[in-house]
Amino acid sequence: MKAVAPGTVIFHRHRGYGVITHVNLLTGWISARFGNEARTLDLNLSSDEVQHADGEPILFRRAPPDRMPHARLMAVVRALHQAGYQKLYLYSWPKPSGLHWRWHLFTGQRNWMQRSWREGWYGSGAEYNNNPVMGWGDTPGATTEELIHALAKFDPQGLAQALGRDDDHTAWFAATCDALLPGYMYSLNLERPAGGGLIEAPPVPVVAVRAGLPAYAGPDVGWPPGWAGLWTKSYVMPTRKINLTGEPELG
Repeated sequence: MKAVAPGTVIFHRHRGYGVITHVNLLTGWISARFGNEARTLDLNLSSDEVQHADGEPILFRRAPPDRMPHARLMAVVRALHQAGYQKLYLYSWPKPSGLHWRWHLFTGQRNWMQRSWREGWYGSGAEYNNNPVMGWGDTPGATTEELIHALAKFDPQGLAQALGRDDDHTAWFAATCDALLPGYMYSLNLERPAGGGLIEAPPVPVVAVRAGLPAYAGPDVGWPPGWAGLWTKSYVMPTRKINLTGEPELG
């Protein structure tokens, strides 16, 4: 199915041609403006017979789009690993509400709990639902190759930090992509049962990225290299030492 996003031109049999102003990939509702009307019209992509401008029907329930970007990001990371950018990592975990999953690409040292941050290299499914782009200057529905070019143009210095080898993680990531793509993604959240401690090395949670897919029934996904022992340790983000003297620190 073609991309459905703000700015997409559509056709409605009663209103004619219009432009989508807002879309929610989770529910299938959009807002669109037709002609010179000042107000927008709310439409349901599953029942209101909305079409693309070229006449192709939008079958939201039969061919739902990805409502989370994680599978597309996994394909990008796998392709970049194959090109030698093996120090590129994708961390994903659920928001507290459980309705969406966050994602974070980072480079350099493989330190999951104290990873580096670069502006524009993180987001969540909640943002993607309403505007399905990564924020790198890409377009909705961009191919893996197009996303890679968009990321390289957006932050070439950041991507350069991913050059290098990390063979064990690259092998784990390739095997995970083979098992999950294109319909599923992994979530690296440490599950804690009610009233209990962390479970030691449970299978990695797997989540479908679009509606209508059955629960994942493939082989268990193991944890990435470097996660051993994380279930029994506590991690605190590093903070600067408090300076009460007012004098600048040297070195």
